[in-house]
Order: sequence, then structure tokens, then C-alpha cells
Amino acid sequence: MRAAGILLPLSSLAGPHGIGTMGAEARRFVDFLQAAGQTYWQMLPIGPTGYGDSPYQSFSAFAANPYFIDPDLLAAEGLLTRQEIEACHWGADPGRVDYGALYAGRHTLLRAAARRLDPADPGFAAFCAENTAWLADYALFMALKEENRQTAWFDWPDPVRLRQPMALELAAHRLEGRVHYWKAVQYLFSRQWADLKGYANGRGVQIIGDIPIYVSPDSSDLWASPELFQADKNGRLTQVAGCPPDAFAADGQLWGNPLYDWDYHHATGYEWWGQRLAHACTVYDVVRIDHFRGFESYYAIPAGEATAKNGVWRKGPGADFVSAIHKKLPAARIIAEDLGYLTAEVKALLEASGYPGMKVLQFAFDSREGGDYMPHNYVRNSVAYTGTHDNTTTAAWQDQAAPEDVALARRYMACPEGDLTGAFIRTALACVSDTAIIPLQDWLGLGAEARMNVPSQPQGNWQWRVLPGALTPELAGHIRELTGLYGRLPGERAQTQ
Repeated sequence: MRAAGILLPLSSLAGPHGIGTMGAEARRFVDFLQAAGQTYWQMLPIGPTGYGDSPYQSFSAFAANPYFIDPDLLAAEGLLTRQEIEACHWGADPGRVDYGALYAGRHTLLRAAARRLDPADPGFAAFCAENTAWLADYALFMALKEENRQTAWFDWPDPVRLRQPMALELAAHRLEGRVHYWKAVQYLFSRQWADLKGYANGRGVQIIGDIPIYVSPDSSDLWASPELFQADKNGRLTQVAGCPPDAFAADGQLWGNPLYDWDYHHATGYEWWGQRLAHACTVYDVVRIDHFRGFESYYAIPAGEATAKNGVWRKGPGADFVSAIHKKLPAARIIAEDLGYLTAEVKALLEASGYPGMKVLQFAFDSREGGDYMPHNYVRNSVAYTGTHDNTTTAAWQDQAAPEDVALARRYMACPEGDLTGAFIRTALACVSDTAIIPLQDWLGLGAEARMNVPSQPQGNWQWRVLPGALTPELAGHIRELTGLYGRLPGERAQTQ
């Protein structure tokens, strides 16, 4: 059925606490989406981030980011005081996330809340029991990172790095208070998230989540289960992820993520992946899997290389993996991020999976892009975007793209002059794709200052935030009008079939 949504990272919400949270502003945005006739709120990954602040480089494939816990909601429960909240500095610019300020003060505040959490709380005990597969390892991992001055786990002393049983037992006892904290904040997050998701679903808004295909090299996943990955007996990576040189990056992209040992995963019936996706399906209504093409074949770069030039393509698990996930999670609603270098084999795997792929309008007019993203070639089982978190805003694209590319876009969309952003939005909403997702920056008509991420740029990303007062009733009305014009309002879908 035809539907529409808005892409806005949770971190980008407005609010007084330095970063978007699950508090009042999140509910206001849900109300805005409802008023605007939107079915979906698409987010970026919500996992805990480290150096570089990328949500695609998380300390855990299962845990959530404590920064998103709302202090005001904690105060309403009696877990924090107004004085404690007001004493914290979250950064001076309401339009940017200051991760340094958050790192310096957020955990001090949350530790106060965790200390006041009733240790006999039956909800806390139930949460720990339900998440035993990952929570204990994650909490000990984070406690050990603190003890080792936040260094990556592969630089820790050998006894804990290699997970010697006696060393882990001693560490768990020695760091008991810190381990409790890291479990407690996951519990506090889960309660606030459940309330927010319930609020959204009750107003007809579904949440599209995002999971990276790969885990971070500095993650509890690799530390606790190195057998899942291409690593030696000491847990050192032998091959790492990336993508080959292309028109966008002459040296390719060296991501550095661990690659999976797919033979091991096949032998276990893809148990870990089943657990990961089952967890994601309880957190979100719909799950977007980043870099889906990596299941068909993946680019492997020898560990220690300075660039991605010397990598090679290797076969992934392909249809065997997709079949296993279908059996484990037959009702899962999944979007496959199928952007990048697409072969006939990747396209065949996507079609066999039944998952909708992605169509990005900026790519349609980019002469460097080898794929076919022209809207007249879209299929219904797809999700159309003007751009993604890795693209600049459409207003900035108009100024930065090659003149011949902009000219092609103008001819195609019959927009000979003026701002192209509105034409991009209308084209995405009008296309045959069942779902159209528009980044909020495009609805606001913002320029390059609102770009979320520049791929391969290690610093300065993931910072943009909505300014207070930007989400006006007039904007909601405008979005609703266009959404209805192209048959994507929730109550009008049946009439368009």
C-alpha cells in the first residue's frame, strides 16, 4: 500500500539536553507526523557510539545509546532532581550535537539515576533475564573500557582481552558497580523506548529502524564471540570490510569492520543473526538492513592495509542466509539497503528475498552513478528517497552537483528554474514505489549545513539537529497536502489500489 514517512535521526530532535531524546520533543515529532499524514518515522541506528560518533560503528549490535535517555522523564520518576539536570552543560549550539560535552557530563547524570533505581525492581530483573544473551557481556565490556581508559578491547591486558575465565570472574567482581550501571541504563532506555514506540503506534506512526550489516571492531560482539568473525586465535582480524575504488572514492573506502565467518554462521543455522534480527524486530516496526548486498558478496581487505585498493570480492551466504531468516522470522518486515555496486546476482538475491530495495533520486541524475535510479524504472516493491543520511541535502545538491547533472534533473522533472527541492519531493511522492521517505532537511529546504554525514570523513558528522520551532502547523499542513495529492495518506490508501 502507498505510504510516506520522514527520515529524522533520534539524535537530531530538538530539545534542551544536547541531543535528541525520547522525551517531550519525540512525542511532539510523532504528533507532527500524524498531523502531516505520515505513516513512518525512519531513524538511523540507535546503538551506543564511540570515536567518530557514527551510529554505524557501535559498541554493540544489541545495546542502545544512553544519550537518548530523557533526563526530564527520569526526574518525573524521582530518579533525578531538577538541580542535577540544570547543573549539566550540553553544548552551546542548539542546532548541533556536542558529543564532547555529552561524554563529559551525561554519564555522571545517568549514574545518579542508576544509583536510585531500586535493585529489587522486578522489571529490571526481568529485563536482565530476557536479554541475557548479550547484556552481561556488553556491560562487562563497557566497564572494562572504563577501567582501561576507553582504549579498544584489543589493546587490553591479555587475560581480559582473551577472556580467560578467572580474569573475567575477577573483573566482574571488581567492577560490579560499573557493570550494574551499564545494565541499568539499558533498562532505563528500554522503558522509555517502549513508551515512545507505544505513543507512536497509537497515533498510526510506525518506526523504521536501521541496523548496520557489520559490527564495530571495538565492540562487545567481537570481544565476546570472535568465532563469528574472520579473526585469528587471538581475536585479531585477518580481513576487514570496505568497498572498492569507484568514481566517488579513488582509493575505495576502508571501513575496517570485522567480516563474518559465514561458514561458522551456516553451521550454526545463522543463530546469531536470527537473534539479532529478532531483537531488532521487537525494537522497531520495520527494519532496514544496511549494505544488504554484502550477503551476496562482500569486499574483503587484508587487515593492516592503508587503503581499500587491495581488497577482493568474496561470495557471501546468499540465498541460504535469506532462506534461514525467512524461516526464523516469517513475519519480519525488512527493507534492504541495496545501494552501491549491484550485480545481477545481487539483484536476483533481492528479488528472491521479497524485501523492498531503495531508490535514491539524487543518484538518478548523478553521472558518476552506474546504477539505474531513474523514477520511470522504479517498481512498486521499493522505497523511494530524495536522499539519505549519506547524501547532502537536495538544496545543496543543486549547488554542488555537476551542471550537466542538474540540467538533466531540471529537464526530467520539468523544473527549468528555481529551487529543485520541491520537484524532488513531488517526484518521490508521485513515483510508483509503495513507500516514499523524505529527509526532514528537504522538507525544511535546508542547505549543506544540515548534511548528516560525509562518507569517509571521520570527524564532524552526525551533529545536525532541528532548531526549536521548525516543525510548524503550516509545514505539517503542506506535507499532508502533498502526501494526499499522491495517494499516500493512511486513510486514503484503499482508494488508490
